[in-house]
Amino acid sequence: MGDFNLALVIVAIVVCVLVFLVNVYLLVNYQHPDDANQAYFPKFVVVFGLSVAAISILMLPADVANRQACRHSIYNGACNLTLPMKDLWLAIYIIDAVLVFFVIPFAMFYYEGDQDKSVGKRIKSALLWVMTTAIVCALLLGILYGLVGKVDFTVRHLSSATIIFPSAWDFSSSQPCIGGSGARACSAYTANASSEKTWTMRTTFPEYVVALATIVGSVLFSIFGGVGIACLPLGLIASFIRRPKAVITRSQYIKEATELGKKARDLKKAADALHQEERSGSKGRKWRKNVKSVEKELLQLEEDVKLLEEMYPQGEKAETSWAMTVLGYLAKLVLGILGWGATLMNSFLFNVALILLCSISVIQFCATAFGYYAQATAAQEIFGHTLQSLRGIKYLYKYNVFQIAFVVLAGLTFVYYIAFGWKRKKPSGRFQLSS
Repeated sequence: MGDFNLALVIVAIVVCVLVFLVNVYLLVNYQHPDDANQAYFPKFVVVFGLSVAAISILMLPADVANRQACRHSIYNGACNLTLPMKDLWLAIYIIDAVLVFFVIPFAMFYYEGDQDKSVGKRIKSALLWVMTTAIVCALLLGILYGLVGKVDFTVRHLSSATIIFPSAWDFSSSQPCIGGSGARACSAYTANASSEKTWTMRTTFPEYVVALATIVGSVLFSIFGGVGIACLPLGLIASFIRRPKAVITRSQYIKEATELGKKARDLKKAADALHQEERSGSKGRKWRKNVKSVEKELLQLEEDVKLLEEMYPQGEKAETSWAMTVLGYLAKLVLGILGWGATLMNSFLFNVALILLCSISVIQFCATAFGYYAQATAAQEIFGHTLQSLRGIKYLYKYNVFQIAFVVLAGLTFVYYIAFGWKRKKPSGRFQLSS
């Protein structure tokens, strides 16, 4: 048994290292070029958060394997050699909650702070926001835990009479209990309905935090998962159908790239003007409206650049220098508008927070959907018995509210996409040859 658990520990360590390395690669590969060699703290939070989310998903098969370690135990106490999976589950999800509600908001507030301020002032401002969030969360958790932080288990109250130890036992389906004819209070199958009782006990605070985080994650998972599971295949099919079917010549490529370069310069000037207005403190409704307009133009410019590259795929390095120039302007543009480099990193952080929240719901979904596979595991104990008996929220899981919402949203999204999503939007950019 000990050798089995040692192997499981080694596999777990190797998998954790591989997950961390893969997430480092994802960050390096998908980060903005101008974010290289800076913002190390938010990057570490991104990598660590993605690693925690992936490891939490992989813990379910680890929990099942850990259960198998003492399945054929031949001596008492064999299961004491297994990993403390319940403690590991609670630890990983407490870390999850701390990242989502404290660490990631701090990184976002710090990285989005005014770049002209000193590091100390940016840290102070971020800490103030995070402390406010912490106080609100602590009050909310404390009030809810004090009022409804209990679990109500439905049990049967069984009892039996006592007799002198006989030389032989005479049990049958009509006489399952001790105490003479008609005694049935010892059998859960034949006891009357009045034997059902409600056993109430207070849950532990870590389990209650996991339960509330699971609710938030289930709401997000129902929305994003339901919509995404329908949109992803349909979107890929639509992208293939609408792929560019025409190419342009080198002269056309240079001409269009030059126009995009001019447009990028104009946007850069507009962004600089908005940045100057922000520094002067004039951030009114008109300023915000102009920022949204520039954002829309920026997104359209990025789409035009990608489409241009698709329509001239045979270009060499020298011939693609115009497009690279445009991309350079785009990078400067993004960084020039109100510290939009911070916005890109914050989008990374925000999506990591969503992934962390939804990972809890994914585990709960899997532990419920694959109940036979997850039976007798610590995950089923937390996400099954405790969660489905927690006062105030047990009906959400007893009646599969989130699973039903997931299927309904997936169906509605599918119908909407079939009805309207396949229609090609009228091109607002310059390239219409792809049709």
